Amino acid sequence: MHAVIMGCGRVGSRLARRLEKQGHSVAVIDKDARSFHLLDVGFQGKKVHGIGFDPNVLVEAGIEKADAFIAVSSGDNSNFVSSKIAKDVFHVPKVVARIYDPRRAMIYRRTGVPTVAPVAWGTNKIADLLFLQQSDTRDTFGNGEVELMEFELPSNLAGRPVRDFEVPGEIHVGAIERGGAAFMPVPASTFERNDLVSVMVLRASMVKFKKMFFMS
Repeated sequence: MHAVIMGCGRVGSRLARRLEKQGHSVAVIDKDARSFHLLDVGFQGKKVHGIGFDPNVLVEAGIEKADAFIAVSSGDNSNFVSSKIAKDVFHVPKVVARIYDPRRAMIYRRTGVPTVAPVAWGTNKIADLLFLQQSDTRDTFGNGEVELMEFELPSNLAGRPVRDFEVPGEIHVGAIERGGAAFMPVPASTFERNDLVSVMVLRASMVKFKKMFFMS
């Protein structure tokens, strides 16, 4: 795979080193040539000094043969514009843009550019650590709109049917691990003591999730 990364900051440089160690070819673009010092001395990928949404700079970085384009510069607009060019002009199969402003992230995503919004993700994670101490976020989807929560079943819920704890479109019990083996429950399945439960939760329904499982 050939990946073109725009932005050689902490994220861009670390991603570049990781991809190269995994055997992929990498080109890194940055408008400040001094940023390339964040790459390893032994980095074999291409370093391109220039503006990431300049088509000539992208071509120099190998965008025409790229399998992936990742925009992680410090500017939301630059990340979005360069991603659109990579996607719509050069038809790169996989394009991802980091967007700091959560409001922009939603707008940009509607245009077909997958985004990562660290501010929204970080805010949601901190809220979890403060208010959802009984459970752990195992994974997130989108920018945290949906979360996969994993926790040990409270003992007072043993014997209750799964259907009592599901809300269509908001809360769904996806898996139960019991005795070292996991299975996907049906609404009629019943919880047992010491079950390890995985639940898909809409972030807007987090309070409802907490009340159902930890305040019953």
